[in-house]
Amino acid sequence: MEPKPVSFSQTTITELMIPSYANFGGKIHGGILLSLMDKVAYACAAKHAGTYVVTVAVENVEFLQPVEVGQLVSLLASVNYVGKSSLIVGIRVVAESIKTGEQVHTNTSYFTMVAKDEVTNQPTTVPPLLLETRDEVRRFLEAMKRKELRKIHRTELDNAKTSLEVAESLNLLMNERAVVACEL
Repeated sequence: MEPKPVSFSQTTITELMIPSYANFGGKIHGGILLSLMDKVAYACAAKHAGTYVVTVAVENVEFLQPVEVGQLVSLLASVNYVGKSSLIVGIRVVAESIKTGEQVHTNTSYFTMVAKDEVTNQPTTVPPLLLETRDEVRRFLEAMKRKELRKIHRTELDNAKTSLEVAESLNLLMNERAVVACEL
């Protein structure tokens, strides 16, 4: 299977934020932005894989700045990492004022996608990623590190769940905004 360069599948979606996208506070609803991020992640990953892909994980969704009605939102996606059947797509979201041209970085997220065989619906191999710039190499290495840290975090969280004794851990709630109203 021939490697494909990052540039082959880089994808940008730009959409005008309209009033029906707003939440009760008058800002663009986070769910609208998540939906757009999922769309651009799909387009980018499917283009690289050359087949259907599904979203299996979303990492680091932190809204740094609000998005306003009337702004243009651009979602810039590129494949940062490929495994055997998985791809990690990095997405940078930028909101732009149409009137002033001022651009604001609103968030960066990482979507893990898995390529599926369209007949068997089983995971299928994706082409290797051709890294042509120092930034592409850095992003690939960062994605490898994030994968490693996610695995460690998942293991630690699973261990904490199995070893946590509720009755003996009640003292942890002393300075929290929680009221226990049940028999333990």
